[in-house]
Amino acid sequence: MASQMESFSASGKFSRREFLWITGIAGTAFAVGCMVNPVTGKQQLMLISREQEIALDKESSPHQFSADYGAVQDEALNQYVSKVGLNIAAHSHRPDMPYSFRCVNACYANAYAFPGGSIATTRGLLVNLNNEAELAALLGHETGHVNARHTAQQMTKKMMLGIALAIGTVVVAEKNKKYAPLAAGLGAVGAGALLAHYSRNDERQADQLGMEYMVRTGYNPEGMVQLMGVLQNLSRKKPNLIERMFASHPMSSERFATAKKRVTTLYADKTKLPFYRERFMDNTVKLRKQKPAIEAFENGAVAITKKNYSEAETQLKKGLKQLPRDYTGLTLMAKLELAKENYARAALYAKKAEDTYPGEAQAHHVAGVAALSMKHYSEAYADFDTYEKLLPGNPNTVFFKGLSQEGMQHKKEAASQYRRFLKVVSSGEQADYARNRLISWGFMKQPAATNG
Repeated sequence: MASQMESFSASGKFSRREFLWITGIAGTAFAVGCMVNPVTGKQQLMLISREQEIALDKESSPHQFSADYGAVQDEALNQYVSKVGLNIAAHSHRPDMPYSFRCVNACYANAYAFPGGSIATTRGLLVNLNNEAELAALLGHETGHVNARHTAQQMTKKMMLGIALAIGTVVVAEKNKKYAPLAAGLGAVGAGALLAHYSRNDERQADQLGMEYMVRTGYNPEGMVQLMGVLQNLSRKKPNLIERMFASHPMSSERFATAKKRVTTLYADKTKLPFYRERFMDNTVKLRKQKPAIEAFENGAVAITKKNYSEAETQLKKGLKQLPRDYTGLTLMAKLELAKENYARAALYAKKAEDTYPGEAQAHHVAGVAALSMKHYSEAYADFDTYEKLLPGNPNTVFFKGLSQEGMQHKKEAASQYRRFLKVVSSGEQADYARNRLISWGFMKQPAATNG
């Protein structure tokens, strides 16, 4: 049993036909495909409607936020970020979108937007900003991506080219490495597929829109230039911290120069607008005190991905010494122990993380993997079940619930979970395992052999 349950990987992808059907546009795509771009006012081919943008966002964004360890538990800080973001959005081209803004617990530097208006900045980036105008520029830039419908445009191009969209992709583990790869990231269900890797033209347009929106809202446009300076400085001094942001938001000296020129020409009469530095400092005072720990946690996360487990442990312990109840730090430590195959210690740290942030899902998944690895099947099932209640829609969880039920010798219950899993994921080692179990238990017929 243990050897059969040690290593699984799966990938479920919607074909172009399936995606069109799922998003409700099969057969009518070209009838409704020409839409007016809200920014340019021009007609363009778009196979994703506003309603579909919102639905895809609602389905996928919670998984990304959980992968980034959930929204920070400092409610006042989240309210502050939300207030700044909503003020920016109210001055955008699509003020009627259901925008939401938050700071998430991840320690790397990044910000991102889902197509329906769910926008986040990581605390690893927020802690490096200097004033509210820079924050407004950051959130304005992400709002610009939503307004220009950049994700929907990229999805339309892929659909026209017949490229399968990996909205349902699941990645669990590599062969012969047990659950160690989960240490580098967990809970992914393809949410990242909606986080577009923007083109340089997309980035230029988002810069332009972000500056326009922040000025409309009453911020000094120099805040955008300062934001780019912060990012370039981080890139030079701490490239590991910023690499994921630059992967999806390509930076260039040309963008920086364009922003500076725009300030001195188009917005020359707006350079007396405020930066609101004192207000920013007042609202981020608690976060800024955490900066050494946040940097240590990110250093630890990078070390885990490089399998430098000794350095990872040193960095994570350094961060936890300052913030002993930090959810991200505790969950990263649990992942590190998983990678080292110290399952009991992984479970201990995961349970501490659960106690620290009961409403966030990821630690429950880590605890479940640790319990499953120790053959504590009932405990594993309880954690996976809690995870699914907190964050439904992850096929990984369903598969692991099946493994847990199988470990408890509950074949009927395990079969039920494997059936659920196969409705979403049809290929890969996980799918093969689930299908073979159903066939061997008599819950599914052996597929008829086909002639080559």
